[in-house]
Amino acid sequence: MKRKKKHTVLAGFSIAPVGVGDKLSKYVAGVLKIVIRSGLDYRLGPMQTCVEGDFDRVIKVIMACHKHMIKQAPRVLTHITIDDRRGRTGRITGKIKDVEKVLGRKLK
Repeated sequence: MKRKKKHTVLAGFSIAPVGVGDKLSKYVAGVLKIVIRSGLDYRLGPMQTCVEGDFDRVIKVIMACHKHMIKQAPRVLTHITIDDRRGRTGRITGKIKDVEKVLGRKLK
């Protein structure tokens, strides 16, 4: 029996609670706890979080984050960008290394 390869994706997402004021760090921290517990490779950025892993797990984690946030705020805006390139892994760091190689220097 042929084993199916895992479908790995890179996804950037942001979840913004609406109606909770201007200070959002505690809400972001709550979502990050879910991402960390998931075991997925992730990178926190100033405007979004990127995760890499099996497609189904990535979607499950993002939806868990959304559901967590909707319990915290009366309205939630969730934006998801999925980079679906079959047969590639390690892109959460690899994409940055590719740009650094072109520039000939490390990026912040």
